[in-house]
Amino acid sequence: WRSILVKPTTHLSKLHFILQKTMGWEGGHAHQFKVLGEYYGCSDPEWGDPTVNDERKLTLGQIASLNAKTFVYEYDFGDGWEHEIKIEKLLPTEKGRKYPFCTGGQLACPPEDCGGIWGYYDLLKAIKNPKHEDHDQMMEWLGEDFDPNHFMAEEINRAIARL
Repeated sequence: WRSILVKPTTHLSKLHFILQKTMGWEGGHAHQFKVLGEYYGCSDPEWGDPTVNDERKLTLGQIASLNAKTFVYEYDFGDGWEHEIKIEKLLPTEKGRKYPFCTGGQLACPPEDCGGIWGYYDLLKAIKNPKHEDHDQMMEWLGEDFDPNHFMAEEINRAIARL
C-alpha cells in the first residue's frame, strides 16, 4: 500500500502518472479508472472504448464531492492489476509543500510485467527458494538487489517530484 497526498485539482490523467511512479512502473500498458460505475481513461481512439470517459475531465476533488470514498485504478489489462484508491480525507493544501507527496507505504511494489498478482506470488516463491526451477531466471530478470520487503518513501518522492 501507499499513502499519497495530492491536490484535489489533480485530474485522473495525472493521477495515472503519479501511481505509475509510486509503483515503479513505466506506464507502457493501457489503464482506466472506475468511479461510481463509470469508466475514465485515455481519450486516444486507438486505446479507448467509446464508453470510456476522458480522464482529463475528472479531478479528485470532483470525485470526493460525489461522495465516492473509493474507486478503482486498473492497469495492464493482460496482467489485470486492480488497485483500490481511497480518498481518506480532504486537507487544505500546505503552503510550501510539494505535491504529490508519498507519506507512507509498505513493501516493494511488484515489478511491471510479472503476470499480475498471481504471477507476482509465483515470482516470490521462485526467488525465495534457490532450488526452484525458475530461481536463476527470475533473479537475472529482477537483478540481485530486488528486495520484496523494500520500501522507501524518499525514492518515491524523488520520482514523483519530476512529474
